[in-house]
Amino acid sequence: MANNRGYPHFRRFLSRRQYILTTALFTIFAFVFSIFLLLYGFAPKEDDILKDDTRLEEPQQSQSVQQQVSDENLWGASLSHGLHPCIKPTVRHKAAQGSDRYITVRSNGGLNQMRTGISDMVAVAHIMNATLVIPQLDKRSFWQDTSTFSDIFDELHFITTLQDDVRIVKALPKELESIPRARKHFTSWSGMGYYEEMARLWKDYQVIHVAKSDSRLANNDLPLDIQRLRCRALYRALRFSPSIEILGKKLVERLRSHSGRYIALHLRYEKDMLSFTGCTYGLTEAESEELRIMRENTNHWKVKKINSTEQRVGGFCPLTPKEVGIFLESLGYPPITTIYIASGEIYGGEARLSELKSRFPNIISKEALATAKELEPFANHGSQTAALDYIISVESNVFVPSHSGNMARAVEGHRRFLGHRRTINPDRKGLVELFDKLESGELKLGSSFSHLVQEMHKNRQGAPRKRHGPLPGIKGRARLRTEESFYENPYPECICRSKKAVRNEVNALKLDVT
Repeated sequence: MANNRGYPHFRRFLSRRQYILTTALFTIFAFVFSIFLLLYGFAPKEDDILKDDTRLEEPQQSQSVQQQVSDENLWGASLSHGLHPCIKPTVRHKAAQGSDRYITVRSNGGLNQMRTGISDMVAVAHIMNATLVIPQLDKRSFWQDTSTFSDIFDELHFITTLQDDVRIVKALPKELESIPRARKHFTSWSGMGYYEEMARLWKDYQVIHVAKSDSRLANNDLPLDIQRLRCRALYRALRFSPSIEILGKKLVERLRSHSGRYIALHLRYEKDMLSFTGCTYGLTEAESEELRIMRENTNHWKVKKINSTEQRVGGFCPLTPKEVGIFLESLGYPPITTIYIASGEIYGGEARLSELKSRFPNIISKEALATAKELEPFANHGSQTAALDYIISVESNVFVPSHSGNMARAVEGHRRFLGHRRTINPDRKGLVELFDKLESGELKLGSSFSHLVQEMHKNRQGAPRKRHGPLPGIKGRARLRTEESFYENPYPECICRSKKAVRNEVNALKLDVT
C-alpha cells in the first residue's frame, strides 16, 4: 500500500527530473546548433572569401602587379620626361627668299634616303637664298620605281607648308630650262660655311643642279633654326599622297582591331641588303653565289669582296628570321604576339620565314592585311609600298629593325619625335656571340639566356637621350660618317623639355642641396 501510495509522488519526481534534463539538453543543443550556424551556416562562400579576405587577396594583387609591370616593360612607351616636339622657328628665322635663283635636285636612293635628302635640300635652299624646284626622284635604284614626287607625296601640302621658309615651285620657268646650269655634288655633312661659300655660284649661274641629295648637311653644329627647318620639312611638309595616307591608316586600324597592339618588324632580309653587305650566314652555296654576282654587277656598290664571317661577327649583318624569333622570344614577347612584317620580298621566301613563324604564328604582311584591289595601284612601285610600311611602323606599339638602314633610322627618329615610342634596337654584335654559343652548346635557351638578352637591351628601347657624336679616335672628315644621324635622333633641337618639367627638376635640385 505504502509503495502504491508513494508511486504517484515518485512518478511526479521523475517527471520533474526528466523535464529539467530535457530542458538542459535542449538548451545545450540549441547553443551548439547556434554556434554551428554562426560558424558555417552564415559563413561567406569561397568566392566571397577571395574578394573580402585581404590575406588571400594579397598574393593575387602581387601577381597582378607583376603581370602589369611585365606588360609595361614589353609594350609601354618610353617615359618622355616632359619632352615634346618643338619645331617652330625662332624670332631670328629669316623669311623665304630666292625668287630669281633656282636649285634643281635629283634625289637618290630608296624612299627614306630620298625623304631625308629632300629635307636637307630644303634647308640648303634656305641657306643659299634659292627657290627649290620639286625634286626628281630616283628611278635607277634597286627597286626601279617610276614614281614621281606627286605619286608619293602631297605636293601642294609640301609647297604651302614651307612657304614661309623656302620658295618652292613645281618646275623651272620655261625661259630657264635651256640655260647653262652649275652641276654640283655638294660635299657630304657640310656646315653653314660650306654653303655660304657655294653661294658665290650665283654670280655666274641662275640655276644650280644637285646630283645627289642624301646627307648633304652636317648632323651637328648647325643653327637651331636650320635644324628645326629640317624637322618641319620631314615631319610636317613631306606628307604622303592621299591614296597612300588613306590606305596606310586603314591597315593600322585593321591591325589594331585584330589584336589591339602589334610589333612592326622591319625585317631587312632582302636580296639587295644581303648582297650589299655580303652577309651569307645560313644561306646555301647557290644563294651565296647569286648574291656575289649581284654585288659584282652593281656598279655603284664600291666594295666587291667581302668576308661574310667578319661582317657577321662585327654586327654588320641583318638578323636572320630565325635569330629575330629567338630575340623577341627572349625579350618576353608571347607566341600570340601579332607581328607586322615591314619589308620587301624576303630572300628565301616562306621557307626562310617559317623559322620565325614557328615561334610567332601571328605574322602579318600587307598582302594579307589588304585586299588585292587595294594594293593594285601600288604594284611595281616599291617606294609607294615602302611608304605604307613606314606609316604602319611609325604607328606600331613596338618597332624592331633587324638592321640599322635608312628606314630603321628614319622610323626611330620619327617615333622619338612623336613621344619616344618604344623602339628596340638589337645589339647585333652582342647577339651574334650569344647565338654562336647556342649553336656550339655553351648556352641553352631558357631563363638564363633570356636574362642575358634582356640585360643587353634594357638601354636600347628608345628612351630619351641626346644624339651621339663621332666615335673616338677617328680624325678628319671621316669622323662625320660615324656620328648618329640627325634624322635618327632629332633631340635636342626638335624635341624640347616642358617648362613644368624644368621647374620640377630645379625644385628637386634645391631639395637635394638643402
